[in-house]
Amino acid sequence: MAVKPSLIFPAALSLLLTILPFTIALPPESIANAAETLSDSGYVAMSLTLNLISTSLLSQSQTTSATIFTPPDSVFTNSGQPPLSLLQLHISPLLFSLSSLRSLLPGTRIPTLSSGNDLTVTTSSFSDQVSINNVNVIGSPIFDDGLLIVFGIESFFNSDPKVSNGTVQIDRFDSCDASHGSGDKNLSFNNAGNVLISRGYSVIASFLNLQLLGIVRRPSLTVFAPVDDVMVDYSDRFPDYPSLFLRHVLPCKISWRELDNIENGTELSTYLNGFRIRVTRSGATLMVNEVPIAFPDMYYSDWLVIHGVSEALSVPELDDDVDHDDDDSDGGFSDAIPSSNDTKVMSVHAASSRTEF
Repeated sequence: MAVKPSLIFPAALSLLLTILPFTIALPPESIANAAETLSDSGYVAMSLTLNLISTSLLSQSQTTSATIFTPPDSVFTNSGQPPLSLLQLHISPLLFSLSSLRSLLPGTRIPTLSSGNDLTVTTSSFSDQVSINNVNVIGSPIFDDGLLIVFGIESFFNSDPKVSNGTVQIDRFDSCDASHGSGDKNLSFNNAGNVLISRGYSVIASFLNLQLLGIVRRPSLTVFAPVDDVMVDYSDRFPDYPSLFLRHVLPCKISWRELDNIENGTELSTYLNGFRIRVTRSGATLMVNEVPIAFPDMYYSDWLVIHGVSEALSVPELDDDVDHDDDDSDGGFSDAIPSSNDTKVMSVHAASSRTEF
């Protein structure tokens, strides 16, 4: 006799309720909408799970997005009640779209809520089928509202899969140099901009389209994009826009897998003269200047990668006892780290030579 999905996990879920409050937080409408969509799509077991743990998912956390991988009801029923660690293995505190999953190279790690246990990308180099821990992801997301993404998978992930992390070749990113000039007519941020806008990062999309970098040739770039909600405080500070944008851009392309393998504490140069980004980790959380990366590889191409971050990167505050020669300073970000002449010329020149789209 088949076991109904609603009777599968009461014990595991009760334990999950006591742990998740300190792990992940999501808006109530995301949970409710996801649960309803899952139920309508034949994933009743995970729908019931989300309904039961929704209260715990809403508080006491800095993480406001997640990716969930769920097998269909038939797999839940045949497997019986999964242990807590297995349930946690199917929830990542990071956001991954289908395109970002496809961009991940074999061996890339995906952090999960299961302490000390990551998922590993096992996608074949010759296939469009995304595979994680040797389990295939089933097509497009079942649910995606920009904060919570739910994918169907063929079966439960094995908590101890036989997968190879492979060898990662890490370049010396600190040796990359920024290139400025009149602008490359073949350079277009159109596709990246469309992705950013659809994901709620329209401010950074606008900065890209303004061509503030003034590129001579097609570069290799990494952009750390703050979500629109945290950019509201900067909306009336137009003079600071070049500084705000340039400190979020690296003159090298660094994928999520490469970031995950960079030595803890590595510092990287940005397009803002004198401003560097320090890569650190706290448990499974990877951070740049203490700001968590929330949406790895949101956009990925052969020359550009964009990672979503939860906050804007701030410049260090000046000490109170430092003498300020410029009495006209308004305390803006450009005052904290003065731009070099090259940066000023680059910004002014870019404004007069932006590419038309």
